[in-house]
Amino acid sequence: MGFRRIWNVNWGVNMKLMRKMRRTFSVSSQSAVDFASKDGELRVFIVAGEVSGDTIGSRVMGSLIKLSPLPVRFAGVGGKMMSKQGLNPLFPMEDIAVMGIWELLPYLNQFRVRLKQTIEAALSFKPHVVLTVDAKGFSFRFLKHLRAACVQHGMVSPLHFHYVSPSFWAWKGGEARLKGLLHFVDHVLCILPFEAEVCRSNGVAATFVGHPTLEDIPECQGKDATERRYRIEGNAEAFLTGYGMSSGSPVISLLPGSRLQEVTRMFPIFSKTLEQLKGSFPNLVAAVHVAPNQHVEDYISKAVRKWPSSVVLVSGGSHQMKYDSFSASSVALCTSGTVAMEMQLARLPCVVAYRAHLLTEWFIRYKAIIPYISLPNILLNSAVIPEALFQECTPSKLASLLKDLILDDNLREKQIIAAEKVIKLLRPPEISFGCSTRVEMSVPFSDCTPSMVAAYAVLYYQRKLE
Repeated sequence: MGFRRIWNVNWGVNMKLMRKMRRTFSVSSQSAVDFASKDGELRVFIVAGEVSGDTIGSRVMGSLIKLSPLPVRFAGVGGKMMSKQGLNPLFPMEDIAVMGIWELLPYLNQFRVRLKQTIEAALSFKPHVVLTVDAKGFSFRFLKHLRAACVQHGMVSPLHFHYVSPSFWAWKGGEARLKGLLHFVDHVLCILPFEAEVCRSNGVAATFVGHPTLEDIPECQGKDATERRYRIEGNAEAFLTGYGMSSGSPVISLLPGSRLQEVTRMFPIFSKTLEQLKGSFPNLVAAVHVAPNQHVEDYISKAVRKWPSSVVLVSGGSHQMKYDSFSASSVALCTSGTVAMEMQLARLPCVVAYRAHLLTEWFIRYKAIIPYISLPNILLNSAVIPEALFQECTPSKLASLLKDLILDDNLREKQIIAAEKVIKLLRPPEISFGCSTRVEMSVPFSDCTPSMVAAYAVLYYQRKLE
């Protein structure tokens, strides 16, 4: 039985029910705040399925608490960061942190169990708002079946928000599939400047909020948008001294990913890459950035014992240590993902690598309509950052690209200049419905970060009557 058929048999939503949902779910044009006022509290069910989503989710939670005129109560799925904001996760976030098509198959039963558990918990919680963060494989199934369940139980459907638009622009027929979101998503919070307009042109309500990694810079808070530097600056000397290294020691930052599957696939490649680089840079030190994922932490701590060069582990939970290591590094090698944007903020030249299951790689090659995988290259439509993808992602290829980047100042400078352009494109809007009414927000105008704009949209977006 095929993958699609498995889902249709076990979790498929009857098409008649879907049409009924479209006719009945919008029983009110009230905003979430108006909707929740009768209960004296705003209940938000939030789901994040990976480390980057946990960070985004935690910031939106903090912004909702800050902006909401009502007390806010949370339930759902998240990680350590969201727990600090008051979430008691239903289960470990890692249980649904699976990316890819064929990579999901071994976890299909667990996925189904967690999906059912999440739907039941949401129905019991009776939220006014449901917010899913990225992880569209799980998120969209959850939103679709939750809306169907609300209709079946005669319940008023909560407002559904999804943060981080699916990459419809990257795939053949992607824009056409956007219309499918109308059945189960009320509003999309977009992180790329062109996404919101395309969503709206296809009938999907959307807002551009800015790229969430821009909130990684503490100095951005409290400054006018024109004064913000959007640059991560660490203390290189503190990092070197803290690990007993001399100032002449060359350092390379390694960011192998946040999901266990991708780390186990990429880490051995990174190890062999370092082995080849040792011939040219005998004193090379690898600063391995470990995502706050217990499975990843356990795997990396064991794997580095066999590595061919000096290694220091940088905890993903310590922002300052991460920034310091970036400042001390000459270059970075990272698995494709959000970390490419972190390299832009740190102005750290990097090489992007990516491998997946062979069948997943074949699917990407067949369906993708863009030549790049890293966001900076996509936005600039130029291979500013070297990419080694799929079969070309080999230790020898990566070692060659990194060696060129370390030795060629012009290549490094080219990436640094490009980073300025990329960040300018991704800044949160200076004037938007989320930032234009200071009195309603009751926060300084200068605090218009992506999470604040997103939280405002969640609080005050009004679902139209059908």
